[in-house]
Amino acid sequence: MNVFYEESGSFKVGAIVSKNDASLQVDTQHGKRAKIKLANVFLEFSTPLQSFLDDAQALAAELDLDFLWEVAGADEFDYDALAREYWGDKPTAAQLAATLIRLAGAPMYFYKKGKGRFKAAPEDALKAALAGIEKKKREQAQVDAWAEELKAHRLPDEIRAQLMTLLWRPDKNALEYKALDAACRALSTSPLKLLRDAGGLPSVPDYLMAGFRLEHFPNGTGFGKYAPAEAHPELPLAEVTAFSIDDAATTEIDDALSVTELANGNRRVGIHIAAPTLGVPVGSDIEKLVYRRLSTVYFPGDKITMLPDDVVQMFTLDEGKPCPSVSLYAEVTPGFEIVGFENRIENVTIAANLRHHTLEPLFNEATIANDPGVDYPFKRELMWLHDFAIAREKSRGKYDPTRPQGVDFNFAIEDGRVVISERKRGSPIDKLVSEMMILANCEWGRQLGEAGIPALYRAQSMGKVRMTTRPEPHVGLGVPQYAWATSPLRRAADFINQRQLTALIRGDKPEFAQGDATLFALMRDFDTTYSAYLGFQDRMEFFWCLRWFSQEGVSEVTATYIKEDLVRLDSLPVRTRIPGLPELARGDRVRLQVIRIDELLLEIEFRCVGQLDHVEVEGNGEEEEG
Repeated sequence: MNVFYEESGSFKVGAIVSKNDASLQVDTQHGKRAKIKLANVFLEFSTPLQSFLDDAQALAAELDLDFLWEVAGADEFDYDALAREYWGDKPTAAQLAATLIRLAGAPMYFYKKGKGRFKAAPEDALKAALAGIEKKKREQAQVDAWAEELKAHRLPDEIRAQLMTLLWRPDKNALEYKALDAACRALSTSPLKLLRDAGGLPSVPDYLMAGFRLEHFPNGTGFGKYAPAEAHPELPLAEVTAFSIDDAATTEIDDALSVTELANGNRRVGIHIAAPTLGVPVGSDIEKLVYRRLSTVYFPGDKITMLPDDVVQMFTLDEGKPCPSVSLYAEVTPGFEIVGFENRIENVTIAANLRHHTLEPLFNEATIANDPGVDYPFKRELMWLHDFAIAREKSRGKYDPTRPQGVDFNFAIEDGRVVISERKRGSPIDKLVSEMMILANCEWGRQLGEAGIPALYRAQSMGKVRMTTRPEPHVGLGVPQYAWATSPLRRAADFINQRQLTALIRGDKPEFAQGDATLFALMRDFDTTYSAYLGFQDRMEFFWCLRWFSQEGVSEVTATYIKEDLVRLDSLPVRTRIPGLPELARGDRVRLQVIRIDELLLEIEFRCVGQLDHVEVEGNGEEEEG
């Protein structure tokens, strides 16, 4: 005798070997012996075991579900009762099994209520379920059609419209994603490569920008509606002649300098910082923008500013007008010793916005060492400030004229072409500006710390840089504390610190007290976001470096060995790993041949083709701060 039974949700058959009150030993149709519960058995039959299940399933496939549903009625029923209604009074074992298989396999039509018992689904529920099935069929047909188009490297309009979302933030339930995924699996390729081959990615910068915006500016880079900045209060006018030094593209001019000769023979250095906090009330729309954006985003050819243009224009240190400023004055002796500091909140008239490209040919290492006698604006002040900057660098223990200086790279995009220019690091302009900013950030950080007012500091110890709300040493810069406070138009950290600093100067209650959870949250968000923005800038610069190779037709470059298999290209801001390098020492130069470039995947492959000379390289690992 044979049995038809259910096990783990599947129907099976077996020949009875032994039987007791609760279980059976059976040999399955595949020749395996199994122990089954008697409660799981539906039928005993004597027809041949091997064909029974196939015959029952074939009969089940012929049963009309709609007819069965109509016959079943509204009450619960046993499967064998419905089988007799359908097949006649004495259905065969195969017909009974077929009825059970069909009922169990149609959960939209029939709800299972117990062993062999079912209830027909209500009409509304059945119609909704069937409509859902039909919808899924239509959707699958659409997915299949799109996938076929993609496999033929043709891009359907519907997928083109969702291109960047599919690449950067895909909804895996979307039909467009399912089609793309199916095509990629069929072709054994990635979505990025497939869409490139289908002609969907003509511009790599647009692709990179789209991903960045989806991640950090999902609602767009516009500012939306906001209450405008308030007119700053009347401030005393500083009796100084101030000037700023920036590159030609700078519109957010945060800092300016002045030098005033005093009657006692000393000089008073003024470090004047733009003061947007004076016109941006606590809790205002613009402050919320600052705390949401956290920093200006820079990348070759463009930028996304932290503050709206009208706010920038109100507070940037433009020449020819008095500008609200937070000023730090340092009285300096002829021997460059600082004998006192003073803070002021005031209007400062900016006499000139000096630009690197016009100033550098006149004010550089060569003209300082051997003055050609050419006059230029603020020459006297610049020469003295350069000497003062060297004294400041010495006071930090960082002055070493023999140390090799690296280079910085400037990127300009002109009609789709990239111009990459070198600028020697540590030039007189760089040294002068950076030392004055380090002085201000260090001194203001000290004052805030001694007053018990929390601020956002950069600290470095054991080679690691981190942010903190309390003053701690920055070993790389050689200062006891370093608070970012000199770029409030461009960074939220500086904006926050300016709020705290103006409260200190005026004797007001600071916006953030010690242990303020909001300040800690802003610090965390700023640190994370600022790093992400720098990462995006690096990716965009790396792309334009790759584009430079094909644009200029360059197939070989030189590089300087750093360590292991890592080298730094001599002509571009690129570090890359070269497998199979010969044994080299740090500073050895090699010649590299370009093997492969993939701009979209941001990949470049080189082969070392020869060893050149040796150069001394900078490598103290200090962090650049501004």
